[in-house]
Amino acid sequence: MTSQAEIVFRREWGRAVAVVARLTGDLGLAEDAVQDAFAVAVDRWASGPLPSDPPGWLITVAKNQALDRLRREARRPGKEQAATLLLGQRDPSGPAGPIVDDRLRLIFACCHPALNPGARVALTLRTLCGLSTAEIARAFLVSEATLAQRLVRAKRTIRDAGIPFPVPADDELPGRIGGVLRVVYLVFTEGHQATAGPRVVRDELCDEAVRLARLLAGLYPGDPEVLGLLALLLLTDARRDARAGPDGRLILLEDQDRSRWDRAKIDEGTRILGRATGLRRPGPYQLQAAIAACHGAADRAADTDWAEIAALYTALDRWEPSPVVHANRAVAVAMAQGPADGLAILDVLRKDRQCQRWHLLHACRADLLRRLGRTAEAGEAYRAALACDPPPAERTYLAGRLAEIDH
Repeated sequence: MTSQAEIVFRREWGRAVAVVARLTGDLGLAEDAVQDAFAVAVDRWASGPLPSDPPGWLITVAKNQALDRLRREARRPGKEQAATLLLGQRDPSGPAGPIVDDRLRLIFACCHPALNPGARVALTLRTLCGLSTAEIARAFLVSEATLAQRLVRAKRTIRDAGIPFPVPADDELPGRIGGVLRVVYLVFTEGHQATAGPRVVRDELCDEAVRLARLLAGLYPGDPEVLGLLALLLLTDARRDARAGPDGRLILLEDQDRSRWDRAKIDEGTRILGRATGLRRPGPYQLQAAIAACHGAADRAADTDWAEIAALYTALDRWEPSPVVHANRAVAVAMAQGPADGLAILDVLRKDRQCQRWHLLHACRADLLRRLGRTAEAGEAYRAALACDPPPAERTYLAGRLAEIDH
């Protein structure tokens, strides 16, 4: 794929699928049609300049690809109606009700109650957000093969049950908001901590997640968790420009140049968090936002209130017990009380087989062991982290730490 087409692919995949799916009512057909459109783009753009409006060109070609597929299958029940829509007649599933953004509408549609929660989120991330199976598997702390099987089962459920994908009615939206928030959160997480490619941050994913979170906050201004998610994304995204050095190398939070943090985003995120907590209905996104606010309030790394952060992670653990929360709590405890206390928490996680392939668990252990002067064990932990095939930027950082110990 040419570099130009690759950039457009990353940025426009989800919107193109959403538009074609709205027109056809068939998510699988939309995905295939957009894939075909990108294949055409690769061939044409490799030998000439991009069109004046690449996203519009891709969507037009994808519509035509879908129409061609529908014409080939015109005798199948229901296909004639979808083909008519593409030929320009009124689209009954067009923008109506409170959600007018194509991608957000399709995210709500994909969070279908007939699918289990994990499958809803994984399918949406793959189909509408353009994340690879490997990237989603890292987010779920499962193998790529396991995640691929889940996606196949989800699509089989959709096919066998004949599940349609219209935008749900207004009274169905609240029941799907949890899945939608999870999707937006994981899109941002992949952007902020890219698991593929050489970049530390994938700006386009961060920007899209913040955009979707703002739309959700506009739709649900009285939902504290919706506000909590927006606050969390803003407070975290404020550190974006400081996360990598001029050479593209990863810079840890404690070593970042805080003058490069976006104070406007920190202030806005803090205000929105205040609105959320004022509603007195706590939840996990508000707790995570409060943790991010603690970091944002510290002008220097040494000023960070690690005791408060550890307490917030303890509270978050009651809402969403997970290896990621446990590990983050361990780091906070280590900073507040000492590395030995944090290491004790991490060593419990080592008994979980699922966590054995999570590179950040080994990386955290390595850092705490290094701080305790247990360099031989730290070296083993760094090697274990590297064996888990971390993203390139993190691999470079871990290899550097290991080299320091070995010398």
